[in-house]
Amino acid sequence: MIPNSSVPQIPSVFALFWGALLAAAGYGATFLLTRHFVALGGSEIDTGAVLATAAIGTFVSLPVTASFSGSFGAARCAATGSGLVAVAFVVLAGSERANIMGLFGGFALGCGWGAFYLAAPMALSRLVQDAQRAYWFLRFGAFQMAGIGLSPVLGELVVTRVGMSARIYFLIVAASCGLASLLLLRFDRQTRHLCRREQGTDLSWLRAIGAVLSGPSRAPVLMVALGAAAFGGAMTFQSSIVKGADLSPSTYFSVYTVTVVVARGLFASTINRLPPHVSIPALLTAMVIGLCLLFGTGAGVFAPAMHVTSAALFGLGYGLAYPLIQARAVNDVRDPALQTAALSWFVIFYFAGLFGFPFLGGWIVVRFGVDALIVTTVAAGGLELALSLGAARRAVTERRWGDQADKIKRRAQ
Repeated sequence: MIPNSSVPQIPSVFALFWGALLAAAGYGATFLLTRHFVALGGSEIDTGAVLATAAIGTFVSLPVTASFSGSFGAARCAATGSGLVAVAFVVLAGSERANIMGLFGGFALGCGWGAFYLAAPMALSRLVQDAQRAYWFLRFGAFQMAGIGLSPVLGELVVTRVGMSARIYFLIVAASCGLASLLLLRFDRQTRHLCRREQGTDLSWLRAIGAVLSGPSRAPVLMVALGAAAFGGAMTFQSSIVKGADLSPSTYFSVYTVTVVVARGLFASTINRLPPHVSIPALLTAMVIGLCLLFGTGAGVFAPAMHVTSAALFGLGYGLAYPLIQARAVNDVRDPALQTAALSWFVIFYFAGLFGFPFLGGWIVVRFGVDALIVTTVAAGGLELALSLGAARRAVTERRWGDQADKIKRRAQ
């Protein structure tokens, strides 16, 4: 257990965690957009248009959040983002197609989710010491992933079994995100005086890109883009991957989500005690193996087992490695004024991989087929693993040189 002194007010952290779960339900509910539009006479084209404007909104809100998180407060930015997601789902519930109203809802959704996704971990990061950051990012990520994974499962249940319309469910999600905003404001009030440094001392995220990408945070920032690309490939095109096989994409999503939540809850303390140059490559190796097993979806009687094992290994590897890489991106920066900038660029590169790869992946599926998509996805994961091994090699070399320097100093004394 991490002692309570690492985070002075534990109840306030739980307000952040539950706020993250409720806000993340908004992102998870986007999987029901197609069902919503089709029921009202629309199609997948409407879903694509709304998500495209959401992507634009995300890239608008990220630099704004990075610039104002110091003066306005990271927790307040997260609360504002959650409030925008609530507004977005009210608008989307009232829209029948990707008209002006629907596109505005998509843009607000992207702005809100981008602000929350960057600002919420930033607010937590300012509360904890470097040694505890990976532990608390793992805990925070478990709640966030629970919200993302449970929301579409619950939505499908109430829509198909209870007969509730997706429109009503969107209004429930809006209320969830509104409650999350209140919890995040409570977190802000309870922890504002506990931050390790005064707000407003962070170096501009834009001016800091040279320092971030030329320093030790370069590897984690590039790794998260590649990992997000692998995630986007495996999840976005899961229906194409299992097409023609007696498999369900929802099975993959469910197994992945459960694995991530359980693994982060059970292994956070253990993983935090391991050196990052050992744990991250090991976890990414499991991730790559899981991605390779996607080739087994057409393996006859073994296909279901291969499918479930792929989801479990992907959830274990990517799900545990992501917060560790996120913590490294911040911890590797020794200048406190650069830590917020490093986290900002980390999230920007994450969304670049998450939203950028599906454009490429869709073209690959249509032009070359699903197997080519899986090869590309595995390649992205393999490159991330290679970067982690390079970073691990440098860490071991630096430690050896440090040990030798210490021995020389002791002999000289």
